[in-house]
Amino acid sequence: MSNTDPGAAPLIEAVNICKSFDGVQVLTDCSLSVSRSETIVIIGPSGSGKSTLLRCLNMLEPVSSGKVLFEGRDITREPKKAHLFRQHMAMVFQNFELFAHLTAVENIMLAPIKVLGVSRNDAHDMALQLLGKVQIPDKADAYPDEMSGGQQQRVAIARALAMRPKVVLYDEPTSALDPEMIREVLDVMTALSAEGMTSVVVTHEMGFARRAADRIIFMDGGRIVETAPGDTFFGGAVGERTRRFLDQILH
Repeated sequence: MSNTDPGAAPLIEAVNICKSFDGVQVLTDCSLSVSRSETIVIIGPSGSGKSTLLRCLNMLEPVSSGKVLFEGRDITREPKKAHLFRQHMAMVFQNFELFAHLTAVENIMLAPIKVLGVSRNDAHDMALQLLGKVQIPDKADAYPDEMSGGQQQRVAIARALAMRPKVVLYDEPTSALDPEMIREVLDVMTALSAEGMTSVVVTHEMGFARRAADRIIFMDGGRIVETAPGDTFFGGAVGERTRRFLDQILH
């Protein structure tokens, strides 16, 4: 868990975000802040708006109303620059989204070369270093179909880190994995959080939430119902709706 400065300005701040699709309200007045080096875990039942909220934070989904501040700048007012802000807000998806025709190291090298202008040699060295960080240095020359799901997701995390982001947004990163592969991905995410990588994680993995979360956000029906520090959240000092959800998922 992080040692955030309580007096520092938040890295990300969402203010009264609302989002609707074809007239259906998916998010209602969602507000949250993310401090540097903080790990926030967002939980809640399926369909509660967790992934939509995450996508709104980096403008993959434009908000219907409200605003998102990144380093104090209202990025919802600058939609044409969204791709520039996203360079600092890496996203790891449920499905690994790797290029099948590229090796692990090539998948990681691509964006730094194309977007950041990193030299091929430097990008290659960085990719090897990142594969070591996610504990699969031996898979540098493997193609996605030669790797397990857990290994592919760790390449996806390494690819996200290659952009030197200020925050990583994880959208249910283990939901497509077989049970035996989940732990290896969560261990990497936990280690990154411990090193101070700012992280916002949508997940159903309560063990990870207990170990890594500085704060936990519970969503239901498109609203943020409760926000609490991890130890408070699992210690039972939560509202009735949150307690019912925890009783279902933990027992």
